[in-house]
Order: sequence, then C-alpha cells, then structure tokens
Amino acid sequence: MAELVIKTTKEKEVVDITDKINDFLAKEKVDDGLVNIFLTHTTAALATADLDPGTDLDMLDAFEELIPSHQSQARYGAGYINYRHPHNPAHVPDHILSSLIGTSLTIPIKDGEMILGTWQRVVLIELDGPRERQIICSLI
Repeated sequence: MAELVIKTTKEKEVVDITDKINDFLAKEKVDDGLVNIFLTHTTAALATADLDPGTDLDMLDAFEELIPSHQSQARYGAGYINYRHPHNPAHVPDHILSSLIGTSLTIPIKDGEMILGTWQRVVLIELDGPRERQIICSLI
C-alpha cells in the first residue's frame, strides 16, 4: 500500500494521474492483479476519462450543469437550493458531485500495466481546490 499526494492548482480542474499510478505499479513490480485507488476526500473524485484538448473543461461544465453552485444559480436567476450542510453550504455541490462520481477505482493489471482503453486516463477531479489530495493505492 502507498499514499500518493497530488497538489491541485485551481478551484476546479481535472488532473491526469495515470503516470503516478504507473510509477507505483513499477515500484511494486506487480505482474497481474488489480490496483485499487482510493481518494480520502469528500470534495474531489476519481474517474477515467478521455483527455483530448478541452475535454477536461467540458467535464467541469457538465458537472456545473448537473449540480449548480450558488454563484451560477444567482447568475442564471434560478432559485437557490437550501442546503443544510452546517459548516459551509457553498461547497455542498462539491460533496454531492464527489459522491456521484466516486472516490475509488479498481483497475485490472496485466504484465505490470493497467488495462485501460486506448484513450482512457485515470484522473483526479478537483471540485474545491486548490488543495493537497491524498490517494491510497493498494494491490490485490
């Protein structure tokens, strides 16, 4: 088991962590099995994605449409959602998106490498940054 630390630089961003996971696998000298990656936060998420230019911004725009922030609700004239989160209602949409997208992935390994589709990359989706994020990697 290992901990990866990812430092995000923006309030909302998609960070490619595929190479960091591959570095972990190379260090562990795993041939076949599964790698589980688990994010220990509730305002970020993990996913696989195609990262053609602009796709990251398209994803973030889609997330904003799915669960609008208070700022976008005011900007577009929609009524406010009355969140009940006691310490900071402004980041409730980030908690909801983290839960919907998910905070863990399990990916098969063959011949020491993750089995990913041609365009698939493993990404950390920052929803409330910039922050330092911890990801726990374990092998099965």
